[in-house]
Formats: sequence, C-alpha cells, structure tokens
Amino acid sequence: MRATLLALAALAVASAATAQELRMVPVTVDGSTVRLAMRVYTPPTPEPAPTLVFNHGSTGRGTDPTIMVRPIDFPPLAKFFTDRGWAVVLPARRGRGGSEGLYDEGFNADRSLGYACNVDLSLPGADRGLRDIDAAMDAILAMPFVDRSRIVVGGQSRGGILSVAYAGRRPEHVKGVINFVGGWLGERCHVSGEVNQTLMRRGAAYRREMLWLYGDNDPFYSLAHSRKSFEAFQKAGGVGAMHEFPPPPDTNGHRISGYPDLWTSVVESYLTRLGLPARPR
Repeated sequence: MRATLLALAALAVASAATAQELRMVPVTVDGSTVRLAMRVYTPPTPEPAPTLVFNHGSTGRGTDPTIMVRPIDFPPLAKFFTDRGWAVVLPARRGRGGSEGLYDEGFNADRSLGYACNVDLSLPGADRGLRDIDAAMDAILAMPFVDRSRIVVGGQSRGGILSVAYAGRRPEHVKGVINFVGGWLGERCHVSGEVNQTLMRRGAAYRREMLWLYGDNDPFYSLAHSRKSFEAFQKAGGVGAMHEFPPPPDTNGHRISGYPDLWTSVVESYLTRLGLPARPR
C-alpha cells in the first residue's frame, strides 16, 4: 500500500510541475562564450526569492550520446521548492540538455568507451564541470528574482558531488547544500573510492552544515561506499548529516530525488535550521 501511494504521489507532482521557462544564458568559461540551457522556475512574487540551484548528473556510463542532449528537469523536486515560495534554476553544463559546447567530463580517449576509470582523467573532468557551475552561478546571481543571500545549491549524482565541491570552493555564495546520491565514478571503477572521496573532501572547506541524502539499492553507489565518502568529508573537517532511505517503489535508490515523500521531513528540518522557507504556502 505504501509503495503504491508513493508512486501515485510522485506521478501527481511530476504532472503538476512544469517548467515556466527554458533560457539560453550566455556565460564565459575557459576563455570562450557559450550559452548554457537553464530551466527556470520563477517565484510567485516580484521580490527576490530564496533560490535552489540544482545540478544534474551524468549519462550513466557515458556511452549513449542521445542521453547527453535530453532536456534537464526535476519536476517533483522543483514543485517541492516552488510550493514553498522558492525559485529553482536547473543549469545544464556544456554539451548537456541543449547547452552549447562540448560535453567532456572525464571521458576515455576513445569517447565511445564512455567515462574513464582513471584518476588523471576523472578529476580534470570534475574540474571542468565545476568551471561550468562557476560560470552558471555568476549568471544566476545576476538574475533579478534571486535573493543572493538565500541560495541553496544541490544536485543529483555527479551534480550532488559537484555541489559539495562547489560549496567548498565558493562558500560565500552558498547558504546551504543538499546532496542527492552524490558521486563522480560508480563502483564498477576500481578508482571510484579515491576519486569520490577526493572530491567530497573539497567540500569540507564550506564549514557549515550540509545535507546528504542517499538511497539503498543504488546501482552506482552502495550505501557502504557512500558512507566512506561521508567519513572522508567529515575527517577533512566537513559538517553535515547523511540520511539513508529505502529505494522508491518500482525503481532504485539512485532516483530518490524524484520522490519527495521519502525526504520531505528531513529537508524541511534542514531548511528550518538555516532560517529558510520550509513549509508549503
């Protein structure tokens, strides 16, 4: 019964939340100007609003180029925040979701082989993604509906780990961090632990509380693997809490961001601690 109700609730919010606008936003990154696709859910009032900047994940193994051009959207998550008076911006990094430029986040030399299980390729790929987020954030901070003092960054999978690292890199821009099932390399790669823990440790420079949300039965990151990432983050001085959830009905734990019924109370508590709007209007 509970599984059925969760599935119906997820379907209902997915159909109810439609993006208000898809913008092509010019940014300068790596010395060139490109337009990044940003899906924008604007707030209901003209005053600057608390804003969630939510970063997308990878394309699985990186071997299917059709996934790279799929639109980026997280309707249930966006509805959770817009119901509480927030704006939501979903930036797509270079070469993803309609953004211009080359998608090049840690591939093998032969790109048909997908993402490389190689520290010397993976970490520079993550750095490239962080430069895209830096450029996107510069543009988002200039948007008139954004309250620059109330920005939460978050993301799914690769977007989650990039959000953690970004907060350590630019703490002055970030009021809070919500990491959904964050990681850069899945456990099929023998260097996944080294790469993921290295990037998570970068977030420790943030020095304020983060929220990490992970699901059981995740095909990329087991809970045991993600606990080690969190331990590395904490040992480096990172502050936060990691919460674990059962997998949503009919899917796996990597997809928990699309099922607010699993994590609503935890996220509301976190936003309340930050002094941010947490309850539906």
